[in-house]
Amino acid sequence: MMFRRKSAWALAALLLIITFSFQPAIGHHYDAREIYHHAWELVKENYYDASFNGIDWPEYEHKYDDQIQNTDDAFRAIKKMLESLKDPYTRFLDPRAFQDENDAIDAHIVGIGINLQQSRDQTHLIITRTIENSPAEKAGLSPGDELIAIDNTCAIGITPEQAAEHIRGKAGTSVKLAVKHAGNQAIVQITRQDIDIRAVQVKMFDSGIGYIQLSTFISSDAAREFRRALARLAGAKGIIIDLRDNPGGLLANALEMADMLLDGGTIVSTIGRHGRHTDISSGQPLTKQPIVVLVDEESASASEILASAIKDNGRGIVLGTRTYGKGLVQEINRLPGGAALHITVSRYLTPNGSDINKVGIEPDILIENKTDQVKVAYNYLKEKIAYSKPVTKKQLLSAVTNNKTVLSIGHNLIK
Repeated sequence: MMFRRKSAWALAALLLIITFSFQPAIGHHYDAREIYHHAWELVKENYYDASFNGIDWPEYEHKYDDQIQNTDDAFRAIKKMLESLKDPYTRFLDPRAFQDENDAIDAHIVGIGINLQQSRDQTHLIITRTIENSPAEKAGLSPGDELIAIDNTCAIGITPEQAAEHIRGKAGTSVKLAVKHAGNQAIVQITRQDIDIRAVQVKMFDSGIGYIQLSTFISSDAAREFRRALARLAGAKGIIIDLRDNPGGLLANALEMADMLLDGGTIVSTIGRHGRHTDISSGQPLTKQPIVVLVDEESASASEILASAIKDNGRGIVLGTRTYGKGLVQEINRLPGGAALHITVSRYLTPNGSDINKVGIEPDILIENKTDQVKVAYNYLKEKIAYSKPVTKKQLLSAVTNNKTVLSIGHNLIK
C-alpha cells in the first residue's frame, strides 16, 4: 500500500542512508521523555564527530526533562537539542515532513511540483526545478524564480521545509504564491494535484549524442530509471549526463549509478565514528561510451559523488561550474510518534581522496553560461568521437569558436 501526503517537493541538499533504525516492540508504549532520550541516544552513538562540534552532549540527556509533558513537547525539545550541534544536516522531521520524505522516495507526491533550495546566505528561497507538466510549470514558474510569499505570508528567510509546510494542501485546493521572475514580481494561483516524480529524462540528438537529465537521487526508482535510460541510449556514440540543479538524495542510488558507468576503481569512501568504508566498482559497466557530466552550483551530495567518481577515475569529464560542496552523509532514523531524525553519520572522500565539503568539485571545463554548457559538451563529444582519442584544447577551441564560448580547461583560459 502506498501512503500519500501533501508536499511542495521542497528538498534540501541530501545524501541519505535509509535505515529506519527504530522498530517499536508490539504493544510497547513510549512516553514523551523516552522519545526524547531515544533521539539523544541515537545522536550519541552515531554522530560522525566524536566531539559533537564542541558541544557537551551528555549535558543534553536530561536538559529538557521538566519541559516534556507530551509528544509535542518532546519534538520541540529534540529540535532544540539538534540545533545546538549547529549542523544544518542533522535535523528533526516532524511526522508530516517525514511522510513527505517517504512520499518522495516512493516517487509520488501531492503538491504543485517545485524543488526549492535556500540561498547560501539563508535569506532567499529559489526554485531550482519545476516537474514537467506539474501545476507549477503550467502556471509559468521556472528555475531561478524566487519565492517571496505564500498565501500572503512572507517567505523570505524561511527554509524549504517551512515553505513546504505552508504550500501543502489537498489535491484540488489552491495556493497563492508571490514570486520574483526576471526581476518582476508576480502573483500566481496554483491548484495542487497528484504528481508522479520522474527522476530521469532522456533523448537522442540527431548526431548520435545521447542526453540524460537526472533531476534527483531521492526516488527509490531513480537507479532503475537511469538503467533504462542507458539501455535506450545503447546506440549512442557519446552521452551527456546532466546533474545541474540536482540536490542529491539516496547514497545507494549514487553508488548503483556510478557502478553502471565505471570499468573499475573506487566510487567513494565514507569515514564515520565506526571506521572507514570504501565502495569499489564491480568493473562491469553497462556502457563504455564517452561521457560528459554537466554540473553547477546546485549540484550537491549524491550528484557530487557520481560526478567525482566519473572524473577521478578518468571515465569522463565534468563540465560547468563548481558544485555545491556537501561532503556529509545522513542516516534516516525513525522515532516513536511518527517523526524521524536525519543524523550526519559520516563524511566522504572522492576517489582521489578529496574532501569536498564546503569546497565543491572543480569542473574539468569551466563554462558559466548554461546554454553554452550543453553546446560545449555536445561539441566535445563530437570531437572526441571524430578523433577517437583525447580531445586537445586546440581541437575543442576549433569546435566552439562559432559559439564564441569562453571556457577554461584546468587552469588555462581559452577565448
